[in-house]
Amino acid sequence: MTKILHGFHLHNLRGDIYGGLTAAVVALPLALAFGVSSGAGPIAGIYGAICVGFFAALFGGTPSQVSGPTGPMTVVMTAIFTQYTGLFPDDPGAGAAMAFTVVMMGGAFLILFGFLRLGKYINLIPHPVVSGFMSGIGVIIILLQIGPLLGHVSAGGPLDAAQAIPNHLSALIPHALILGMATLIIVYFLPQRINRLFPAPLFALIAGTLGAYFFFGGEITQQTIGGNQVYTLGNASVLGNIPTGLPTIHLPTIELDLLADMIKSALTLATLGAIDSLLTSLVADNLTRSHHESNRELIGQGIGNTFAGFFGGLPGAGATMRTVINVRAGGQTPVSGALHALALLAIVLGAGSFARYIPHAVLAGILIKVGADIIDWDYLKRLGSAPKPGVIMMFTVLLITVFVDLITAVAVGMIMASMVFMQRMVNLQLKSVTAITQPGEEAPLSNVEKELLAEAKGRVLLFHLQGPMSFGAAKDICRRMAAFDQYDVLILDLSDVPHIDFTSCRGVEDMIHDATNQGRSALLVGMKKPVLDALTKQGALRAVAGVNRHEAREQALRHALELIANTRTA
Repeated sequence: MTKILHGFHLHNLRGDIYGGLTAAVVALPLALAFGVSSGAGPIAGIYGAICVGFFAALFGGTPSQVSGPTGPMTVVMTAIFTQYTGLFPDDPGAGAAMAFTVVMMGGAFLILFGFLRLGKYINLIPHPVVSGFMSGIGVIIILLQIGPLLGHVSAGGPLDAAQAIPNHLSALIPHALILGMATLIIVYFLPQRINRLFPAPLFALIAGTLGAYFFFGGEITQQTIGGNQVYTLGNASVLGNIPTGLPTIHLPTIELDLLADMIKSALTLATLGAIDSLLTSLVADNLTRSHHESNRELIGQGIGNTFAGFFGGLPGAGATMRTVINVRAGGQTPVSGALHALALLAIVLGAGSFARYIPHAVLAGILIKVGADIIDWDYLKRLGSAPKPGVIMMFTVLLITVFVDLITAVAVGMIMASMVFMQRMVNLQLKSVTAITQPGEEAPLSNVEKELLAEAKGRVLLFHLQGPMSFGAAKDICRRMAAFDQYDVLILDLSDVPHIDFTSCRGVEDMIHDATNQGRSALLVGMKKPVLDALTKQGALRAVAGVNRHEAREQALRHALELIANTRTA
């Protein structure tokens, strides 16, 4: 069984049961809120939590992880759902079917990522990039929930939501504002001793719903608010009638004209799902002192998302808060994650009559707390001491995440990180370059080599290179060598170079040609086999005769003195 379920055992059954039930209690209000926020409806959030939570637990590679809809995944799904339902204004069901097909495709891509063993590459994303897009997602969630908090329907995107705030403020819905502010007070200030027994989001959900029911009228009516038809209690909009029971099956629906866009959307979901899940896996590892299997986790998340799309659920990933709560409550094995999903299934099959009274403002207050928690406040507190390139990178990714899209933000962040890393490597490589014409204390030479170099009286330029040579440093190395013109023999010392790329091969060739074209001799020293093979393959050694290649510096220096002596005789 342990081969099928990673980390499965029954030695911790009591802790797993308590952890799974506790995680389900926390997941319920969040799943409802994410479903409403996405536009797919509260039931989509619940079934996303059930499908992803159950199958990711069974087939994933992080035993204690609890999965389901998350803030980042919901932000992307909101854009996808809006995009595809907007393409079919006369048939919203067709657009919804395509959106859920994208969720299935995203799950398939996650499974492919796992089989291609791409999980290990999560560690290559630098912290400023992760911080930037997580904080950007947090900002998006907050912006999108300000409208519902004030009693209005959320605008389409974060920029539209920000621009609509003045209008929302000028037309406040008092009942919604009261419920939303009460929710924020509860989720932020509920005493910890109560929070441990009764999680703040669930407490706020129940208290806000009961408050709306008893103080603002017990009958749900339909009203027009801001040009939108909504269900209301008093003047506060509520979920209204929501479907209960088993989900509707959504078969894959593909329009060939839209296939390229669907693949792009699916890749966006898969990429974010991989990042979100594996970052949570690292958190789970730290809490449990265990080690997850990255590629297996991707496969499990992919299976869960595929089923979520099939049953009309939101896409999901490893959920950090629910995972932490599960572990602290005693959950350690896949039993807890699977039980959390089954508990949600039991709730959704019988709680529809209660859920219809849940106010949107209460869900908005819960989500604003979620968005604030996603923002990387720890990094923001360290801005004064953090390296400036990382700070610029973080804010660039944050802004692109909010105002463009997530994949572009991550791509730009990775490009910036690569450029910063390359510049650092170039600086290190340039520091390792030593140009020697006279023996000194800093020169990496033996006493015999120093004596031979001193005998040359400045007519030998010993160019010592150290470490891997890359394209970034090749031109600067050539430029540094060009600054020397008072020598007769060039010795390129490659003894400490383990690797050389194509551009660096061309750089070595240029240095040899520059020397020989000016009537100078060029000697090469200590080429390791990979370096020799690369230089030979690129034809960089054609200008250097076989006799001008040496295994050791001492041999090259003696040869250089002979060449100088022959020049004097001639």
